[in-house]
Amino acid sequence: MDLLDESVVPEHAREVKREAREFADEYIRPNAEEYFRSGEYPWEILEAGMDAGLVAQDISEEYGGKGYDLEEVLAINEEFYAADAGIALTLMLASFGCEIVEKYGTEEQKDEYLRPVAANEQLSGLAVSEPQTGSDMAGMTTKAEKTDEGWVLNGEKYWVGNAVEADWLTVYAKTGDGDDRYGNYSMFIVETDTPGYEAEHIPEKIGMRASKQGHIVFDDCEIPEENLVGTEGGGFYALADFFNHGRVVVGGHGIGLAAHAIEETWEFVHEREAFGRTLSEFQSTQHILADLRMEYESARALNWRAARKVKENEDAGFWAAATKTKSTEMAVKCAERGMQLHGGRSVLEEYPISRIYRDVRIPVIYEGANEIQRNLIYRQGGV
Repeated sequence: MDLLDESVVPEHAREVKREAREFADEYIRPNAEEYFRSGEYPWEILEAGMDAGLVAQDISEEYGGKGYDLEEVLAINEEFYAADAGIALTLMLASFGCEIVEKYGTEEQKDEYLRPVAANEQLSGLAVSEPQTGSDMAGMTTKAEKTDEGWVLNGEKYWVGNAVEADWLTVYAKTGDGDDRYGNYSMFIVETDTPGYEAEHIPEKIGMRASKQGHIVFDDCEIPEENLVGTEGGGFYALADFFNHGRVVVGGHGIGLAAHAIEETWEFVHEREAFGRTLSEFQSTQHILADLRMEYESARALNWRAARKVKENEDAGFWAAATKTKSTEMAVKCAERGMQLHGGRSVLEEYPISRIYRDVRIPVIYEGANEIQRNLIYRQGGV
């Protein structure tokens, strides 16, 4: 069974998809259980991904990357997440936030910050969420105050990938108090060795343990004026545009996880016996797997359609929210039903379905909780 076939993938994205699958087979799958148990940051696999040209190559060729487009990035994510979500997230976060700098930054910013990431000499990150605020992008309280020399940051950020490991982050901070709450935020580049920047890892998660998120405290963290990305007050809109692309990719996270869940369950029920026959011979088992396959194919078709729509900027907000919601919730269903068909063995860590079950709970929350996505689907989809 190969649920991640190429038939729905655009021709130009198929080569990198094959490369991603080969890499996943060689480096991710054999090490998934070990890194889940240890919870360590997978530096060796990240470096191997860099050597393979599969990390941080969404940066354009002009600044040293390969210029992978949204469909190519989605193809990579499907394959990586089908192998292991935690390791996959680490690989994908290596250039997180760079798209914002490339689209809205100055030429000086692009040369200084994008080139080292594309060359795999540095890691980036994006700091948006806060300890008390997650999906409400217009409710963040971290402030950036203007000074004669530049800006001073004060506040906290939470759930930040590479908060400890990154060389620099794109940080979302409040810069105004106007009536238009969406126009009160700006984006900044912050180097992680700047005085007043302190970060530590968040205590261990139940899933995606090979990916590290951090808690950042900004205490009078001074950054120069030239580190403002784009226009003052334009941060919310830049971030909303960035998340349209990101949510399509997160849909791919769900697709990869679901494919893994279905394939593991299919193999298990065809080997496990009960009442004198294999579980696959029971009609109830067959119906569950039939339902999961239909849900999966529906979500994957939506995901690839959404990738094209967002790439062409056609109702991007609607399609991004719709595919993120559908694909991640479908993955949860596949993992839950897979657990049920595994019976008592589903709770044993030696079975991949138990790891998948924990991992699928995370994408329904990050890049905007699915409850927020439904608001966007209603408002932007003409429902």
